[in-house]
Amino acid sequence: MAISRAAKVWVFDLDDTLHNASAHIFPVMNQAMTNYIMATLAMDEATAHDLRRHYWRVYGATLKGLMRHHQTDPQHFLKVTHQFDDLAERVIAVKRLRHLIKSLAGRKVVFTNAPRDYALRVLNLLGIADCFELVFSVESTKFHAKPSVRGFQLLLASLRVKASDCVLLEDNAAALMTAKRLGMKTVLLSKKYHKPSFVDYRINQVLALTHIRL
Repeated sequence: MAISRAAKVWVFDLDDTLHNASAHIFPVMNQAMTNYIMATLAMDEATAHDLRRHYWRVYGATLKGLMRHHQTDPQHFLKVTHQFDDLAERVIAVKRLRHLIKSLAGRKVVFTNAPRDYALRVLNLLGIADCFELVFSVESTKFHAKPSVRGFQLLLASLRVKASDCVLLEDNAAALMTAKRLGMKTVLLSKKYHKPSFVDYRINQVLALTHIRL
């Protein structure tokens, strides 16, 4: 039986979903992570870069690999790599985004692999922080970042809902695969035309959410 639109829980990823982080944020963040690995593991830049990318591909988050294999302090890592004194200049505003989110019937939450402080700063700069009842950050998952099943389970427990009540909007295919296996509806944000079998809908920008019916 289909759930009513009002009963839905809209679960939004943050970076590259609610805003374009690839343009001005991810390049700086990725370099900061590479620099952190260089400093803490005594690696040259090329080796540190490759290790960062490897852990991101394997675990979905560089931090998880660093914690598992190098006992990295997650709080220190997140603080150093997400400082962004000039964040206001790097966040790209999305016109009509607030109106879109407000128009959706149901509960709305943010589920991000980013730290809470950074996520709240971005949401405030976008003018949508008050649109969400919960910001479920990487700290909230106890550092079981997406696509880890454990992180999703903690989110569902916090919300006290079933996976089948939820719609996940996300740019990361691996996270959507986990969501689908748990029973969520899945919406991929991607400019590529390919739609994996575990994705219910593909849209090229968050504002296109108005064009699909879930």
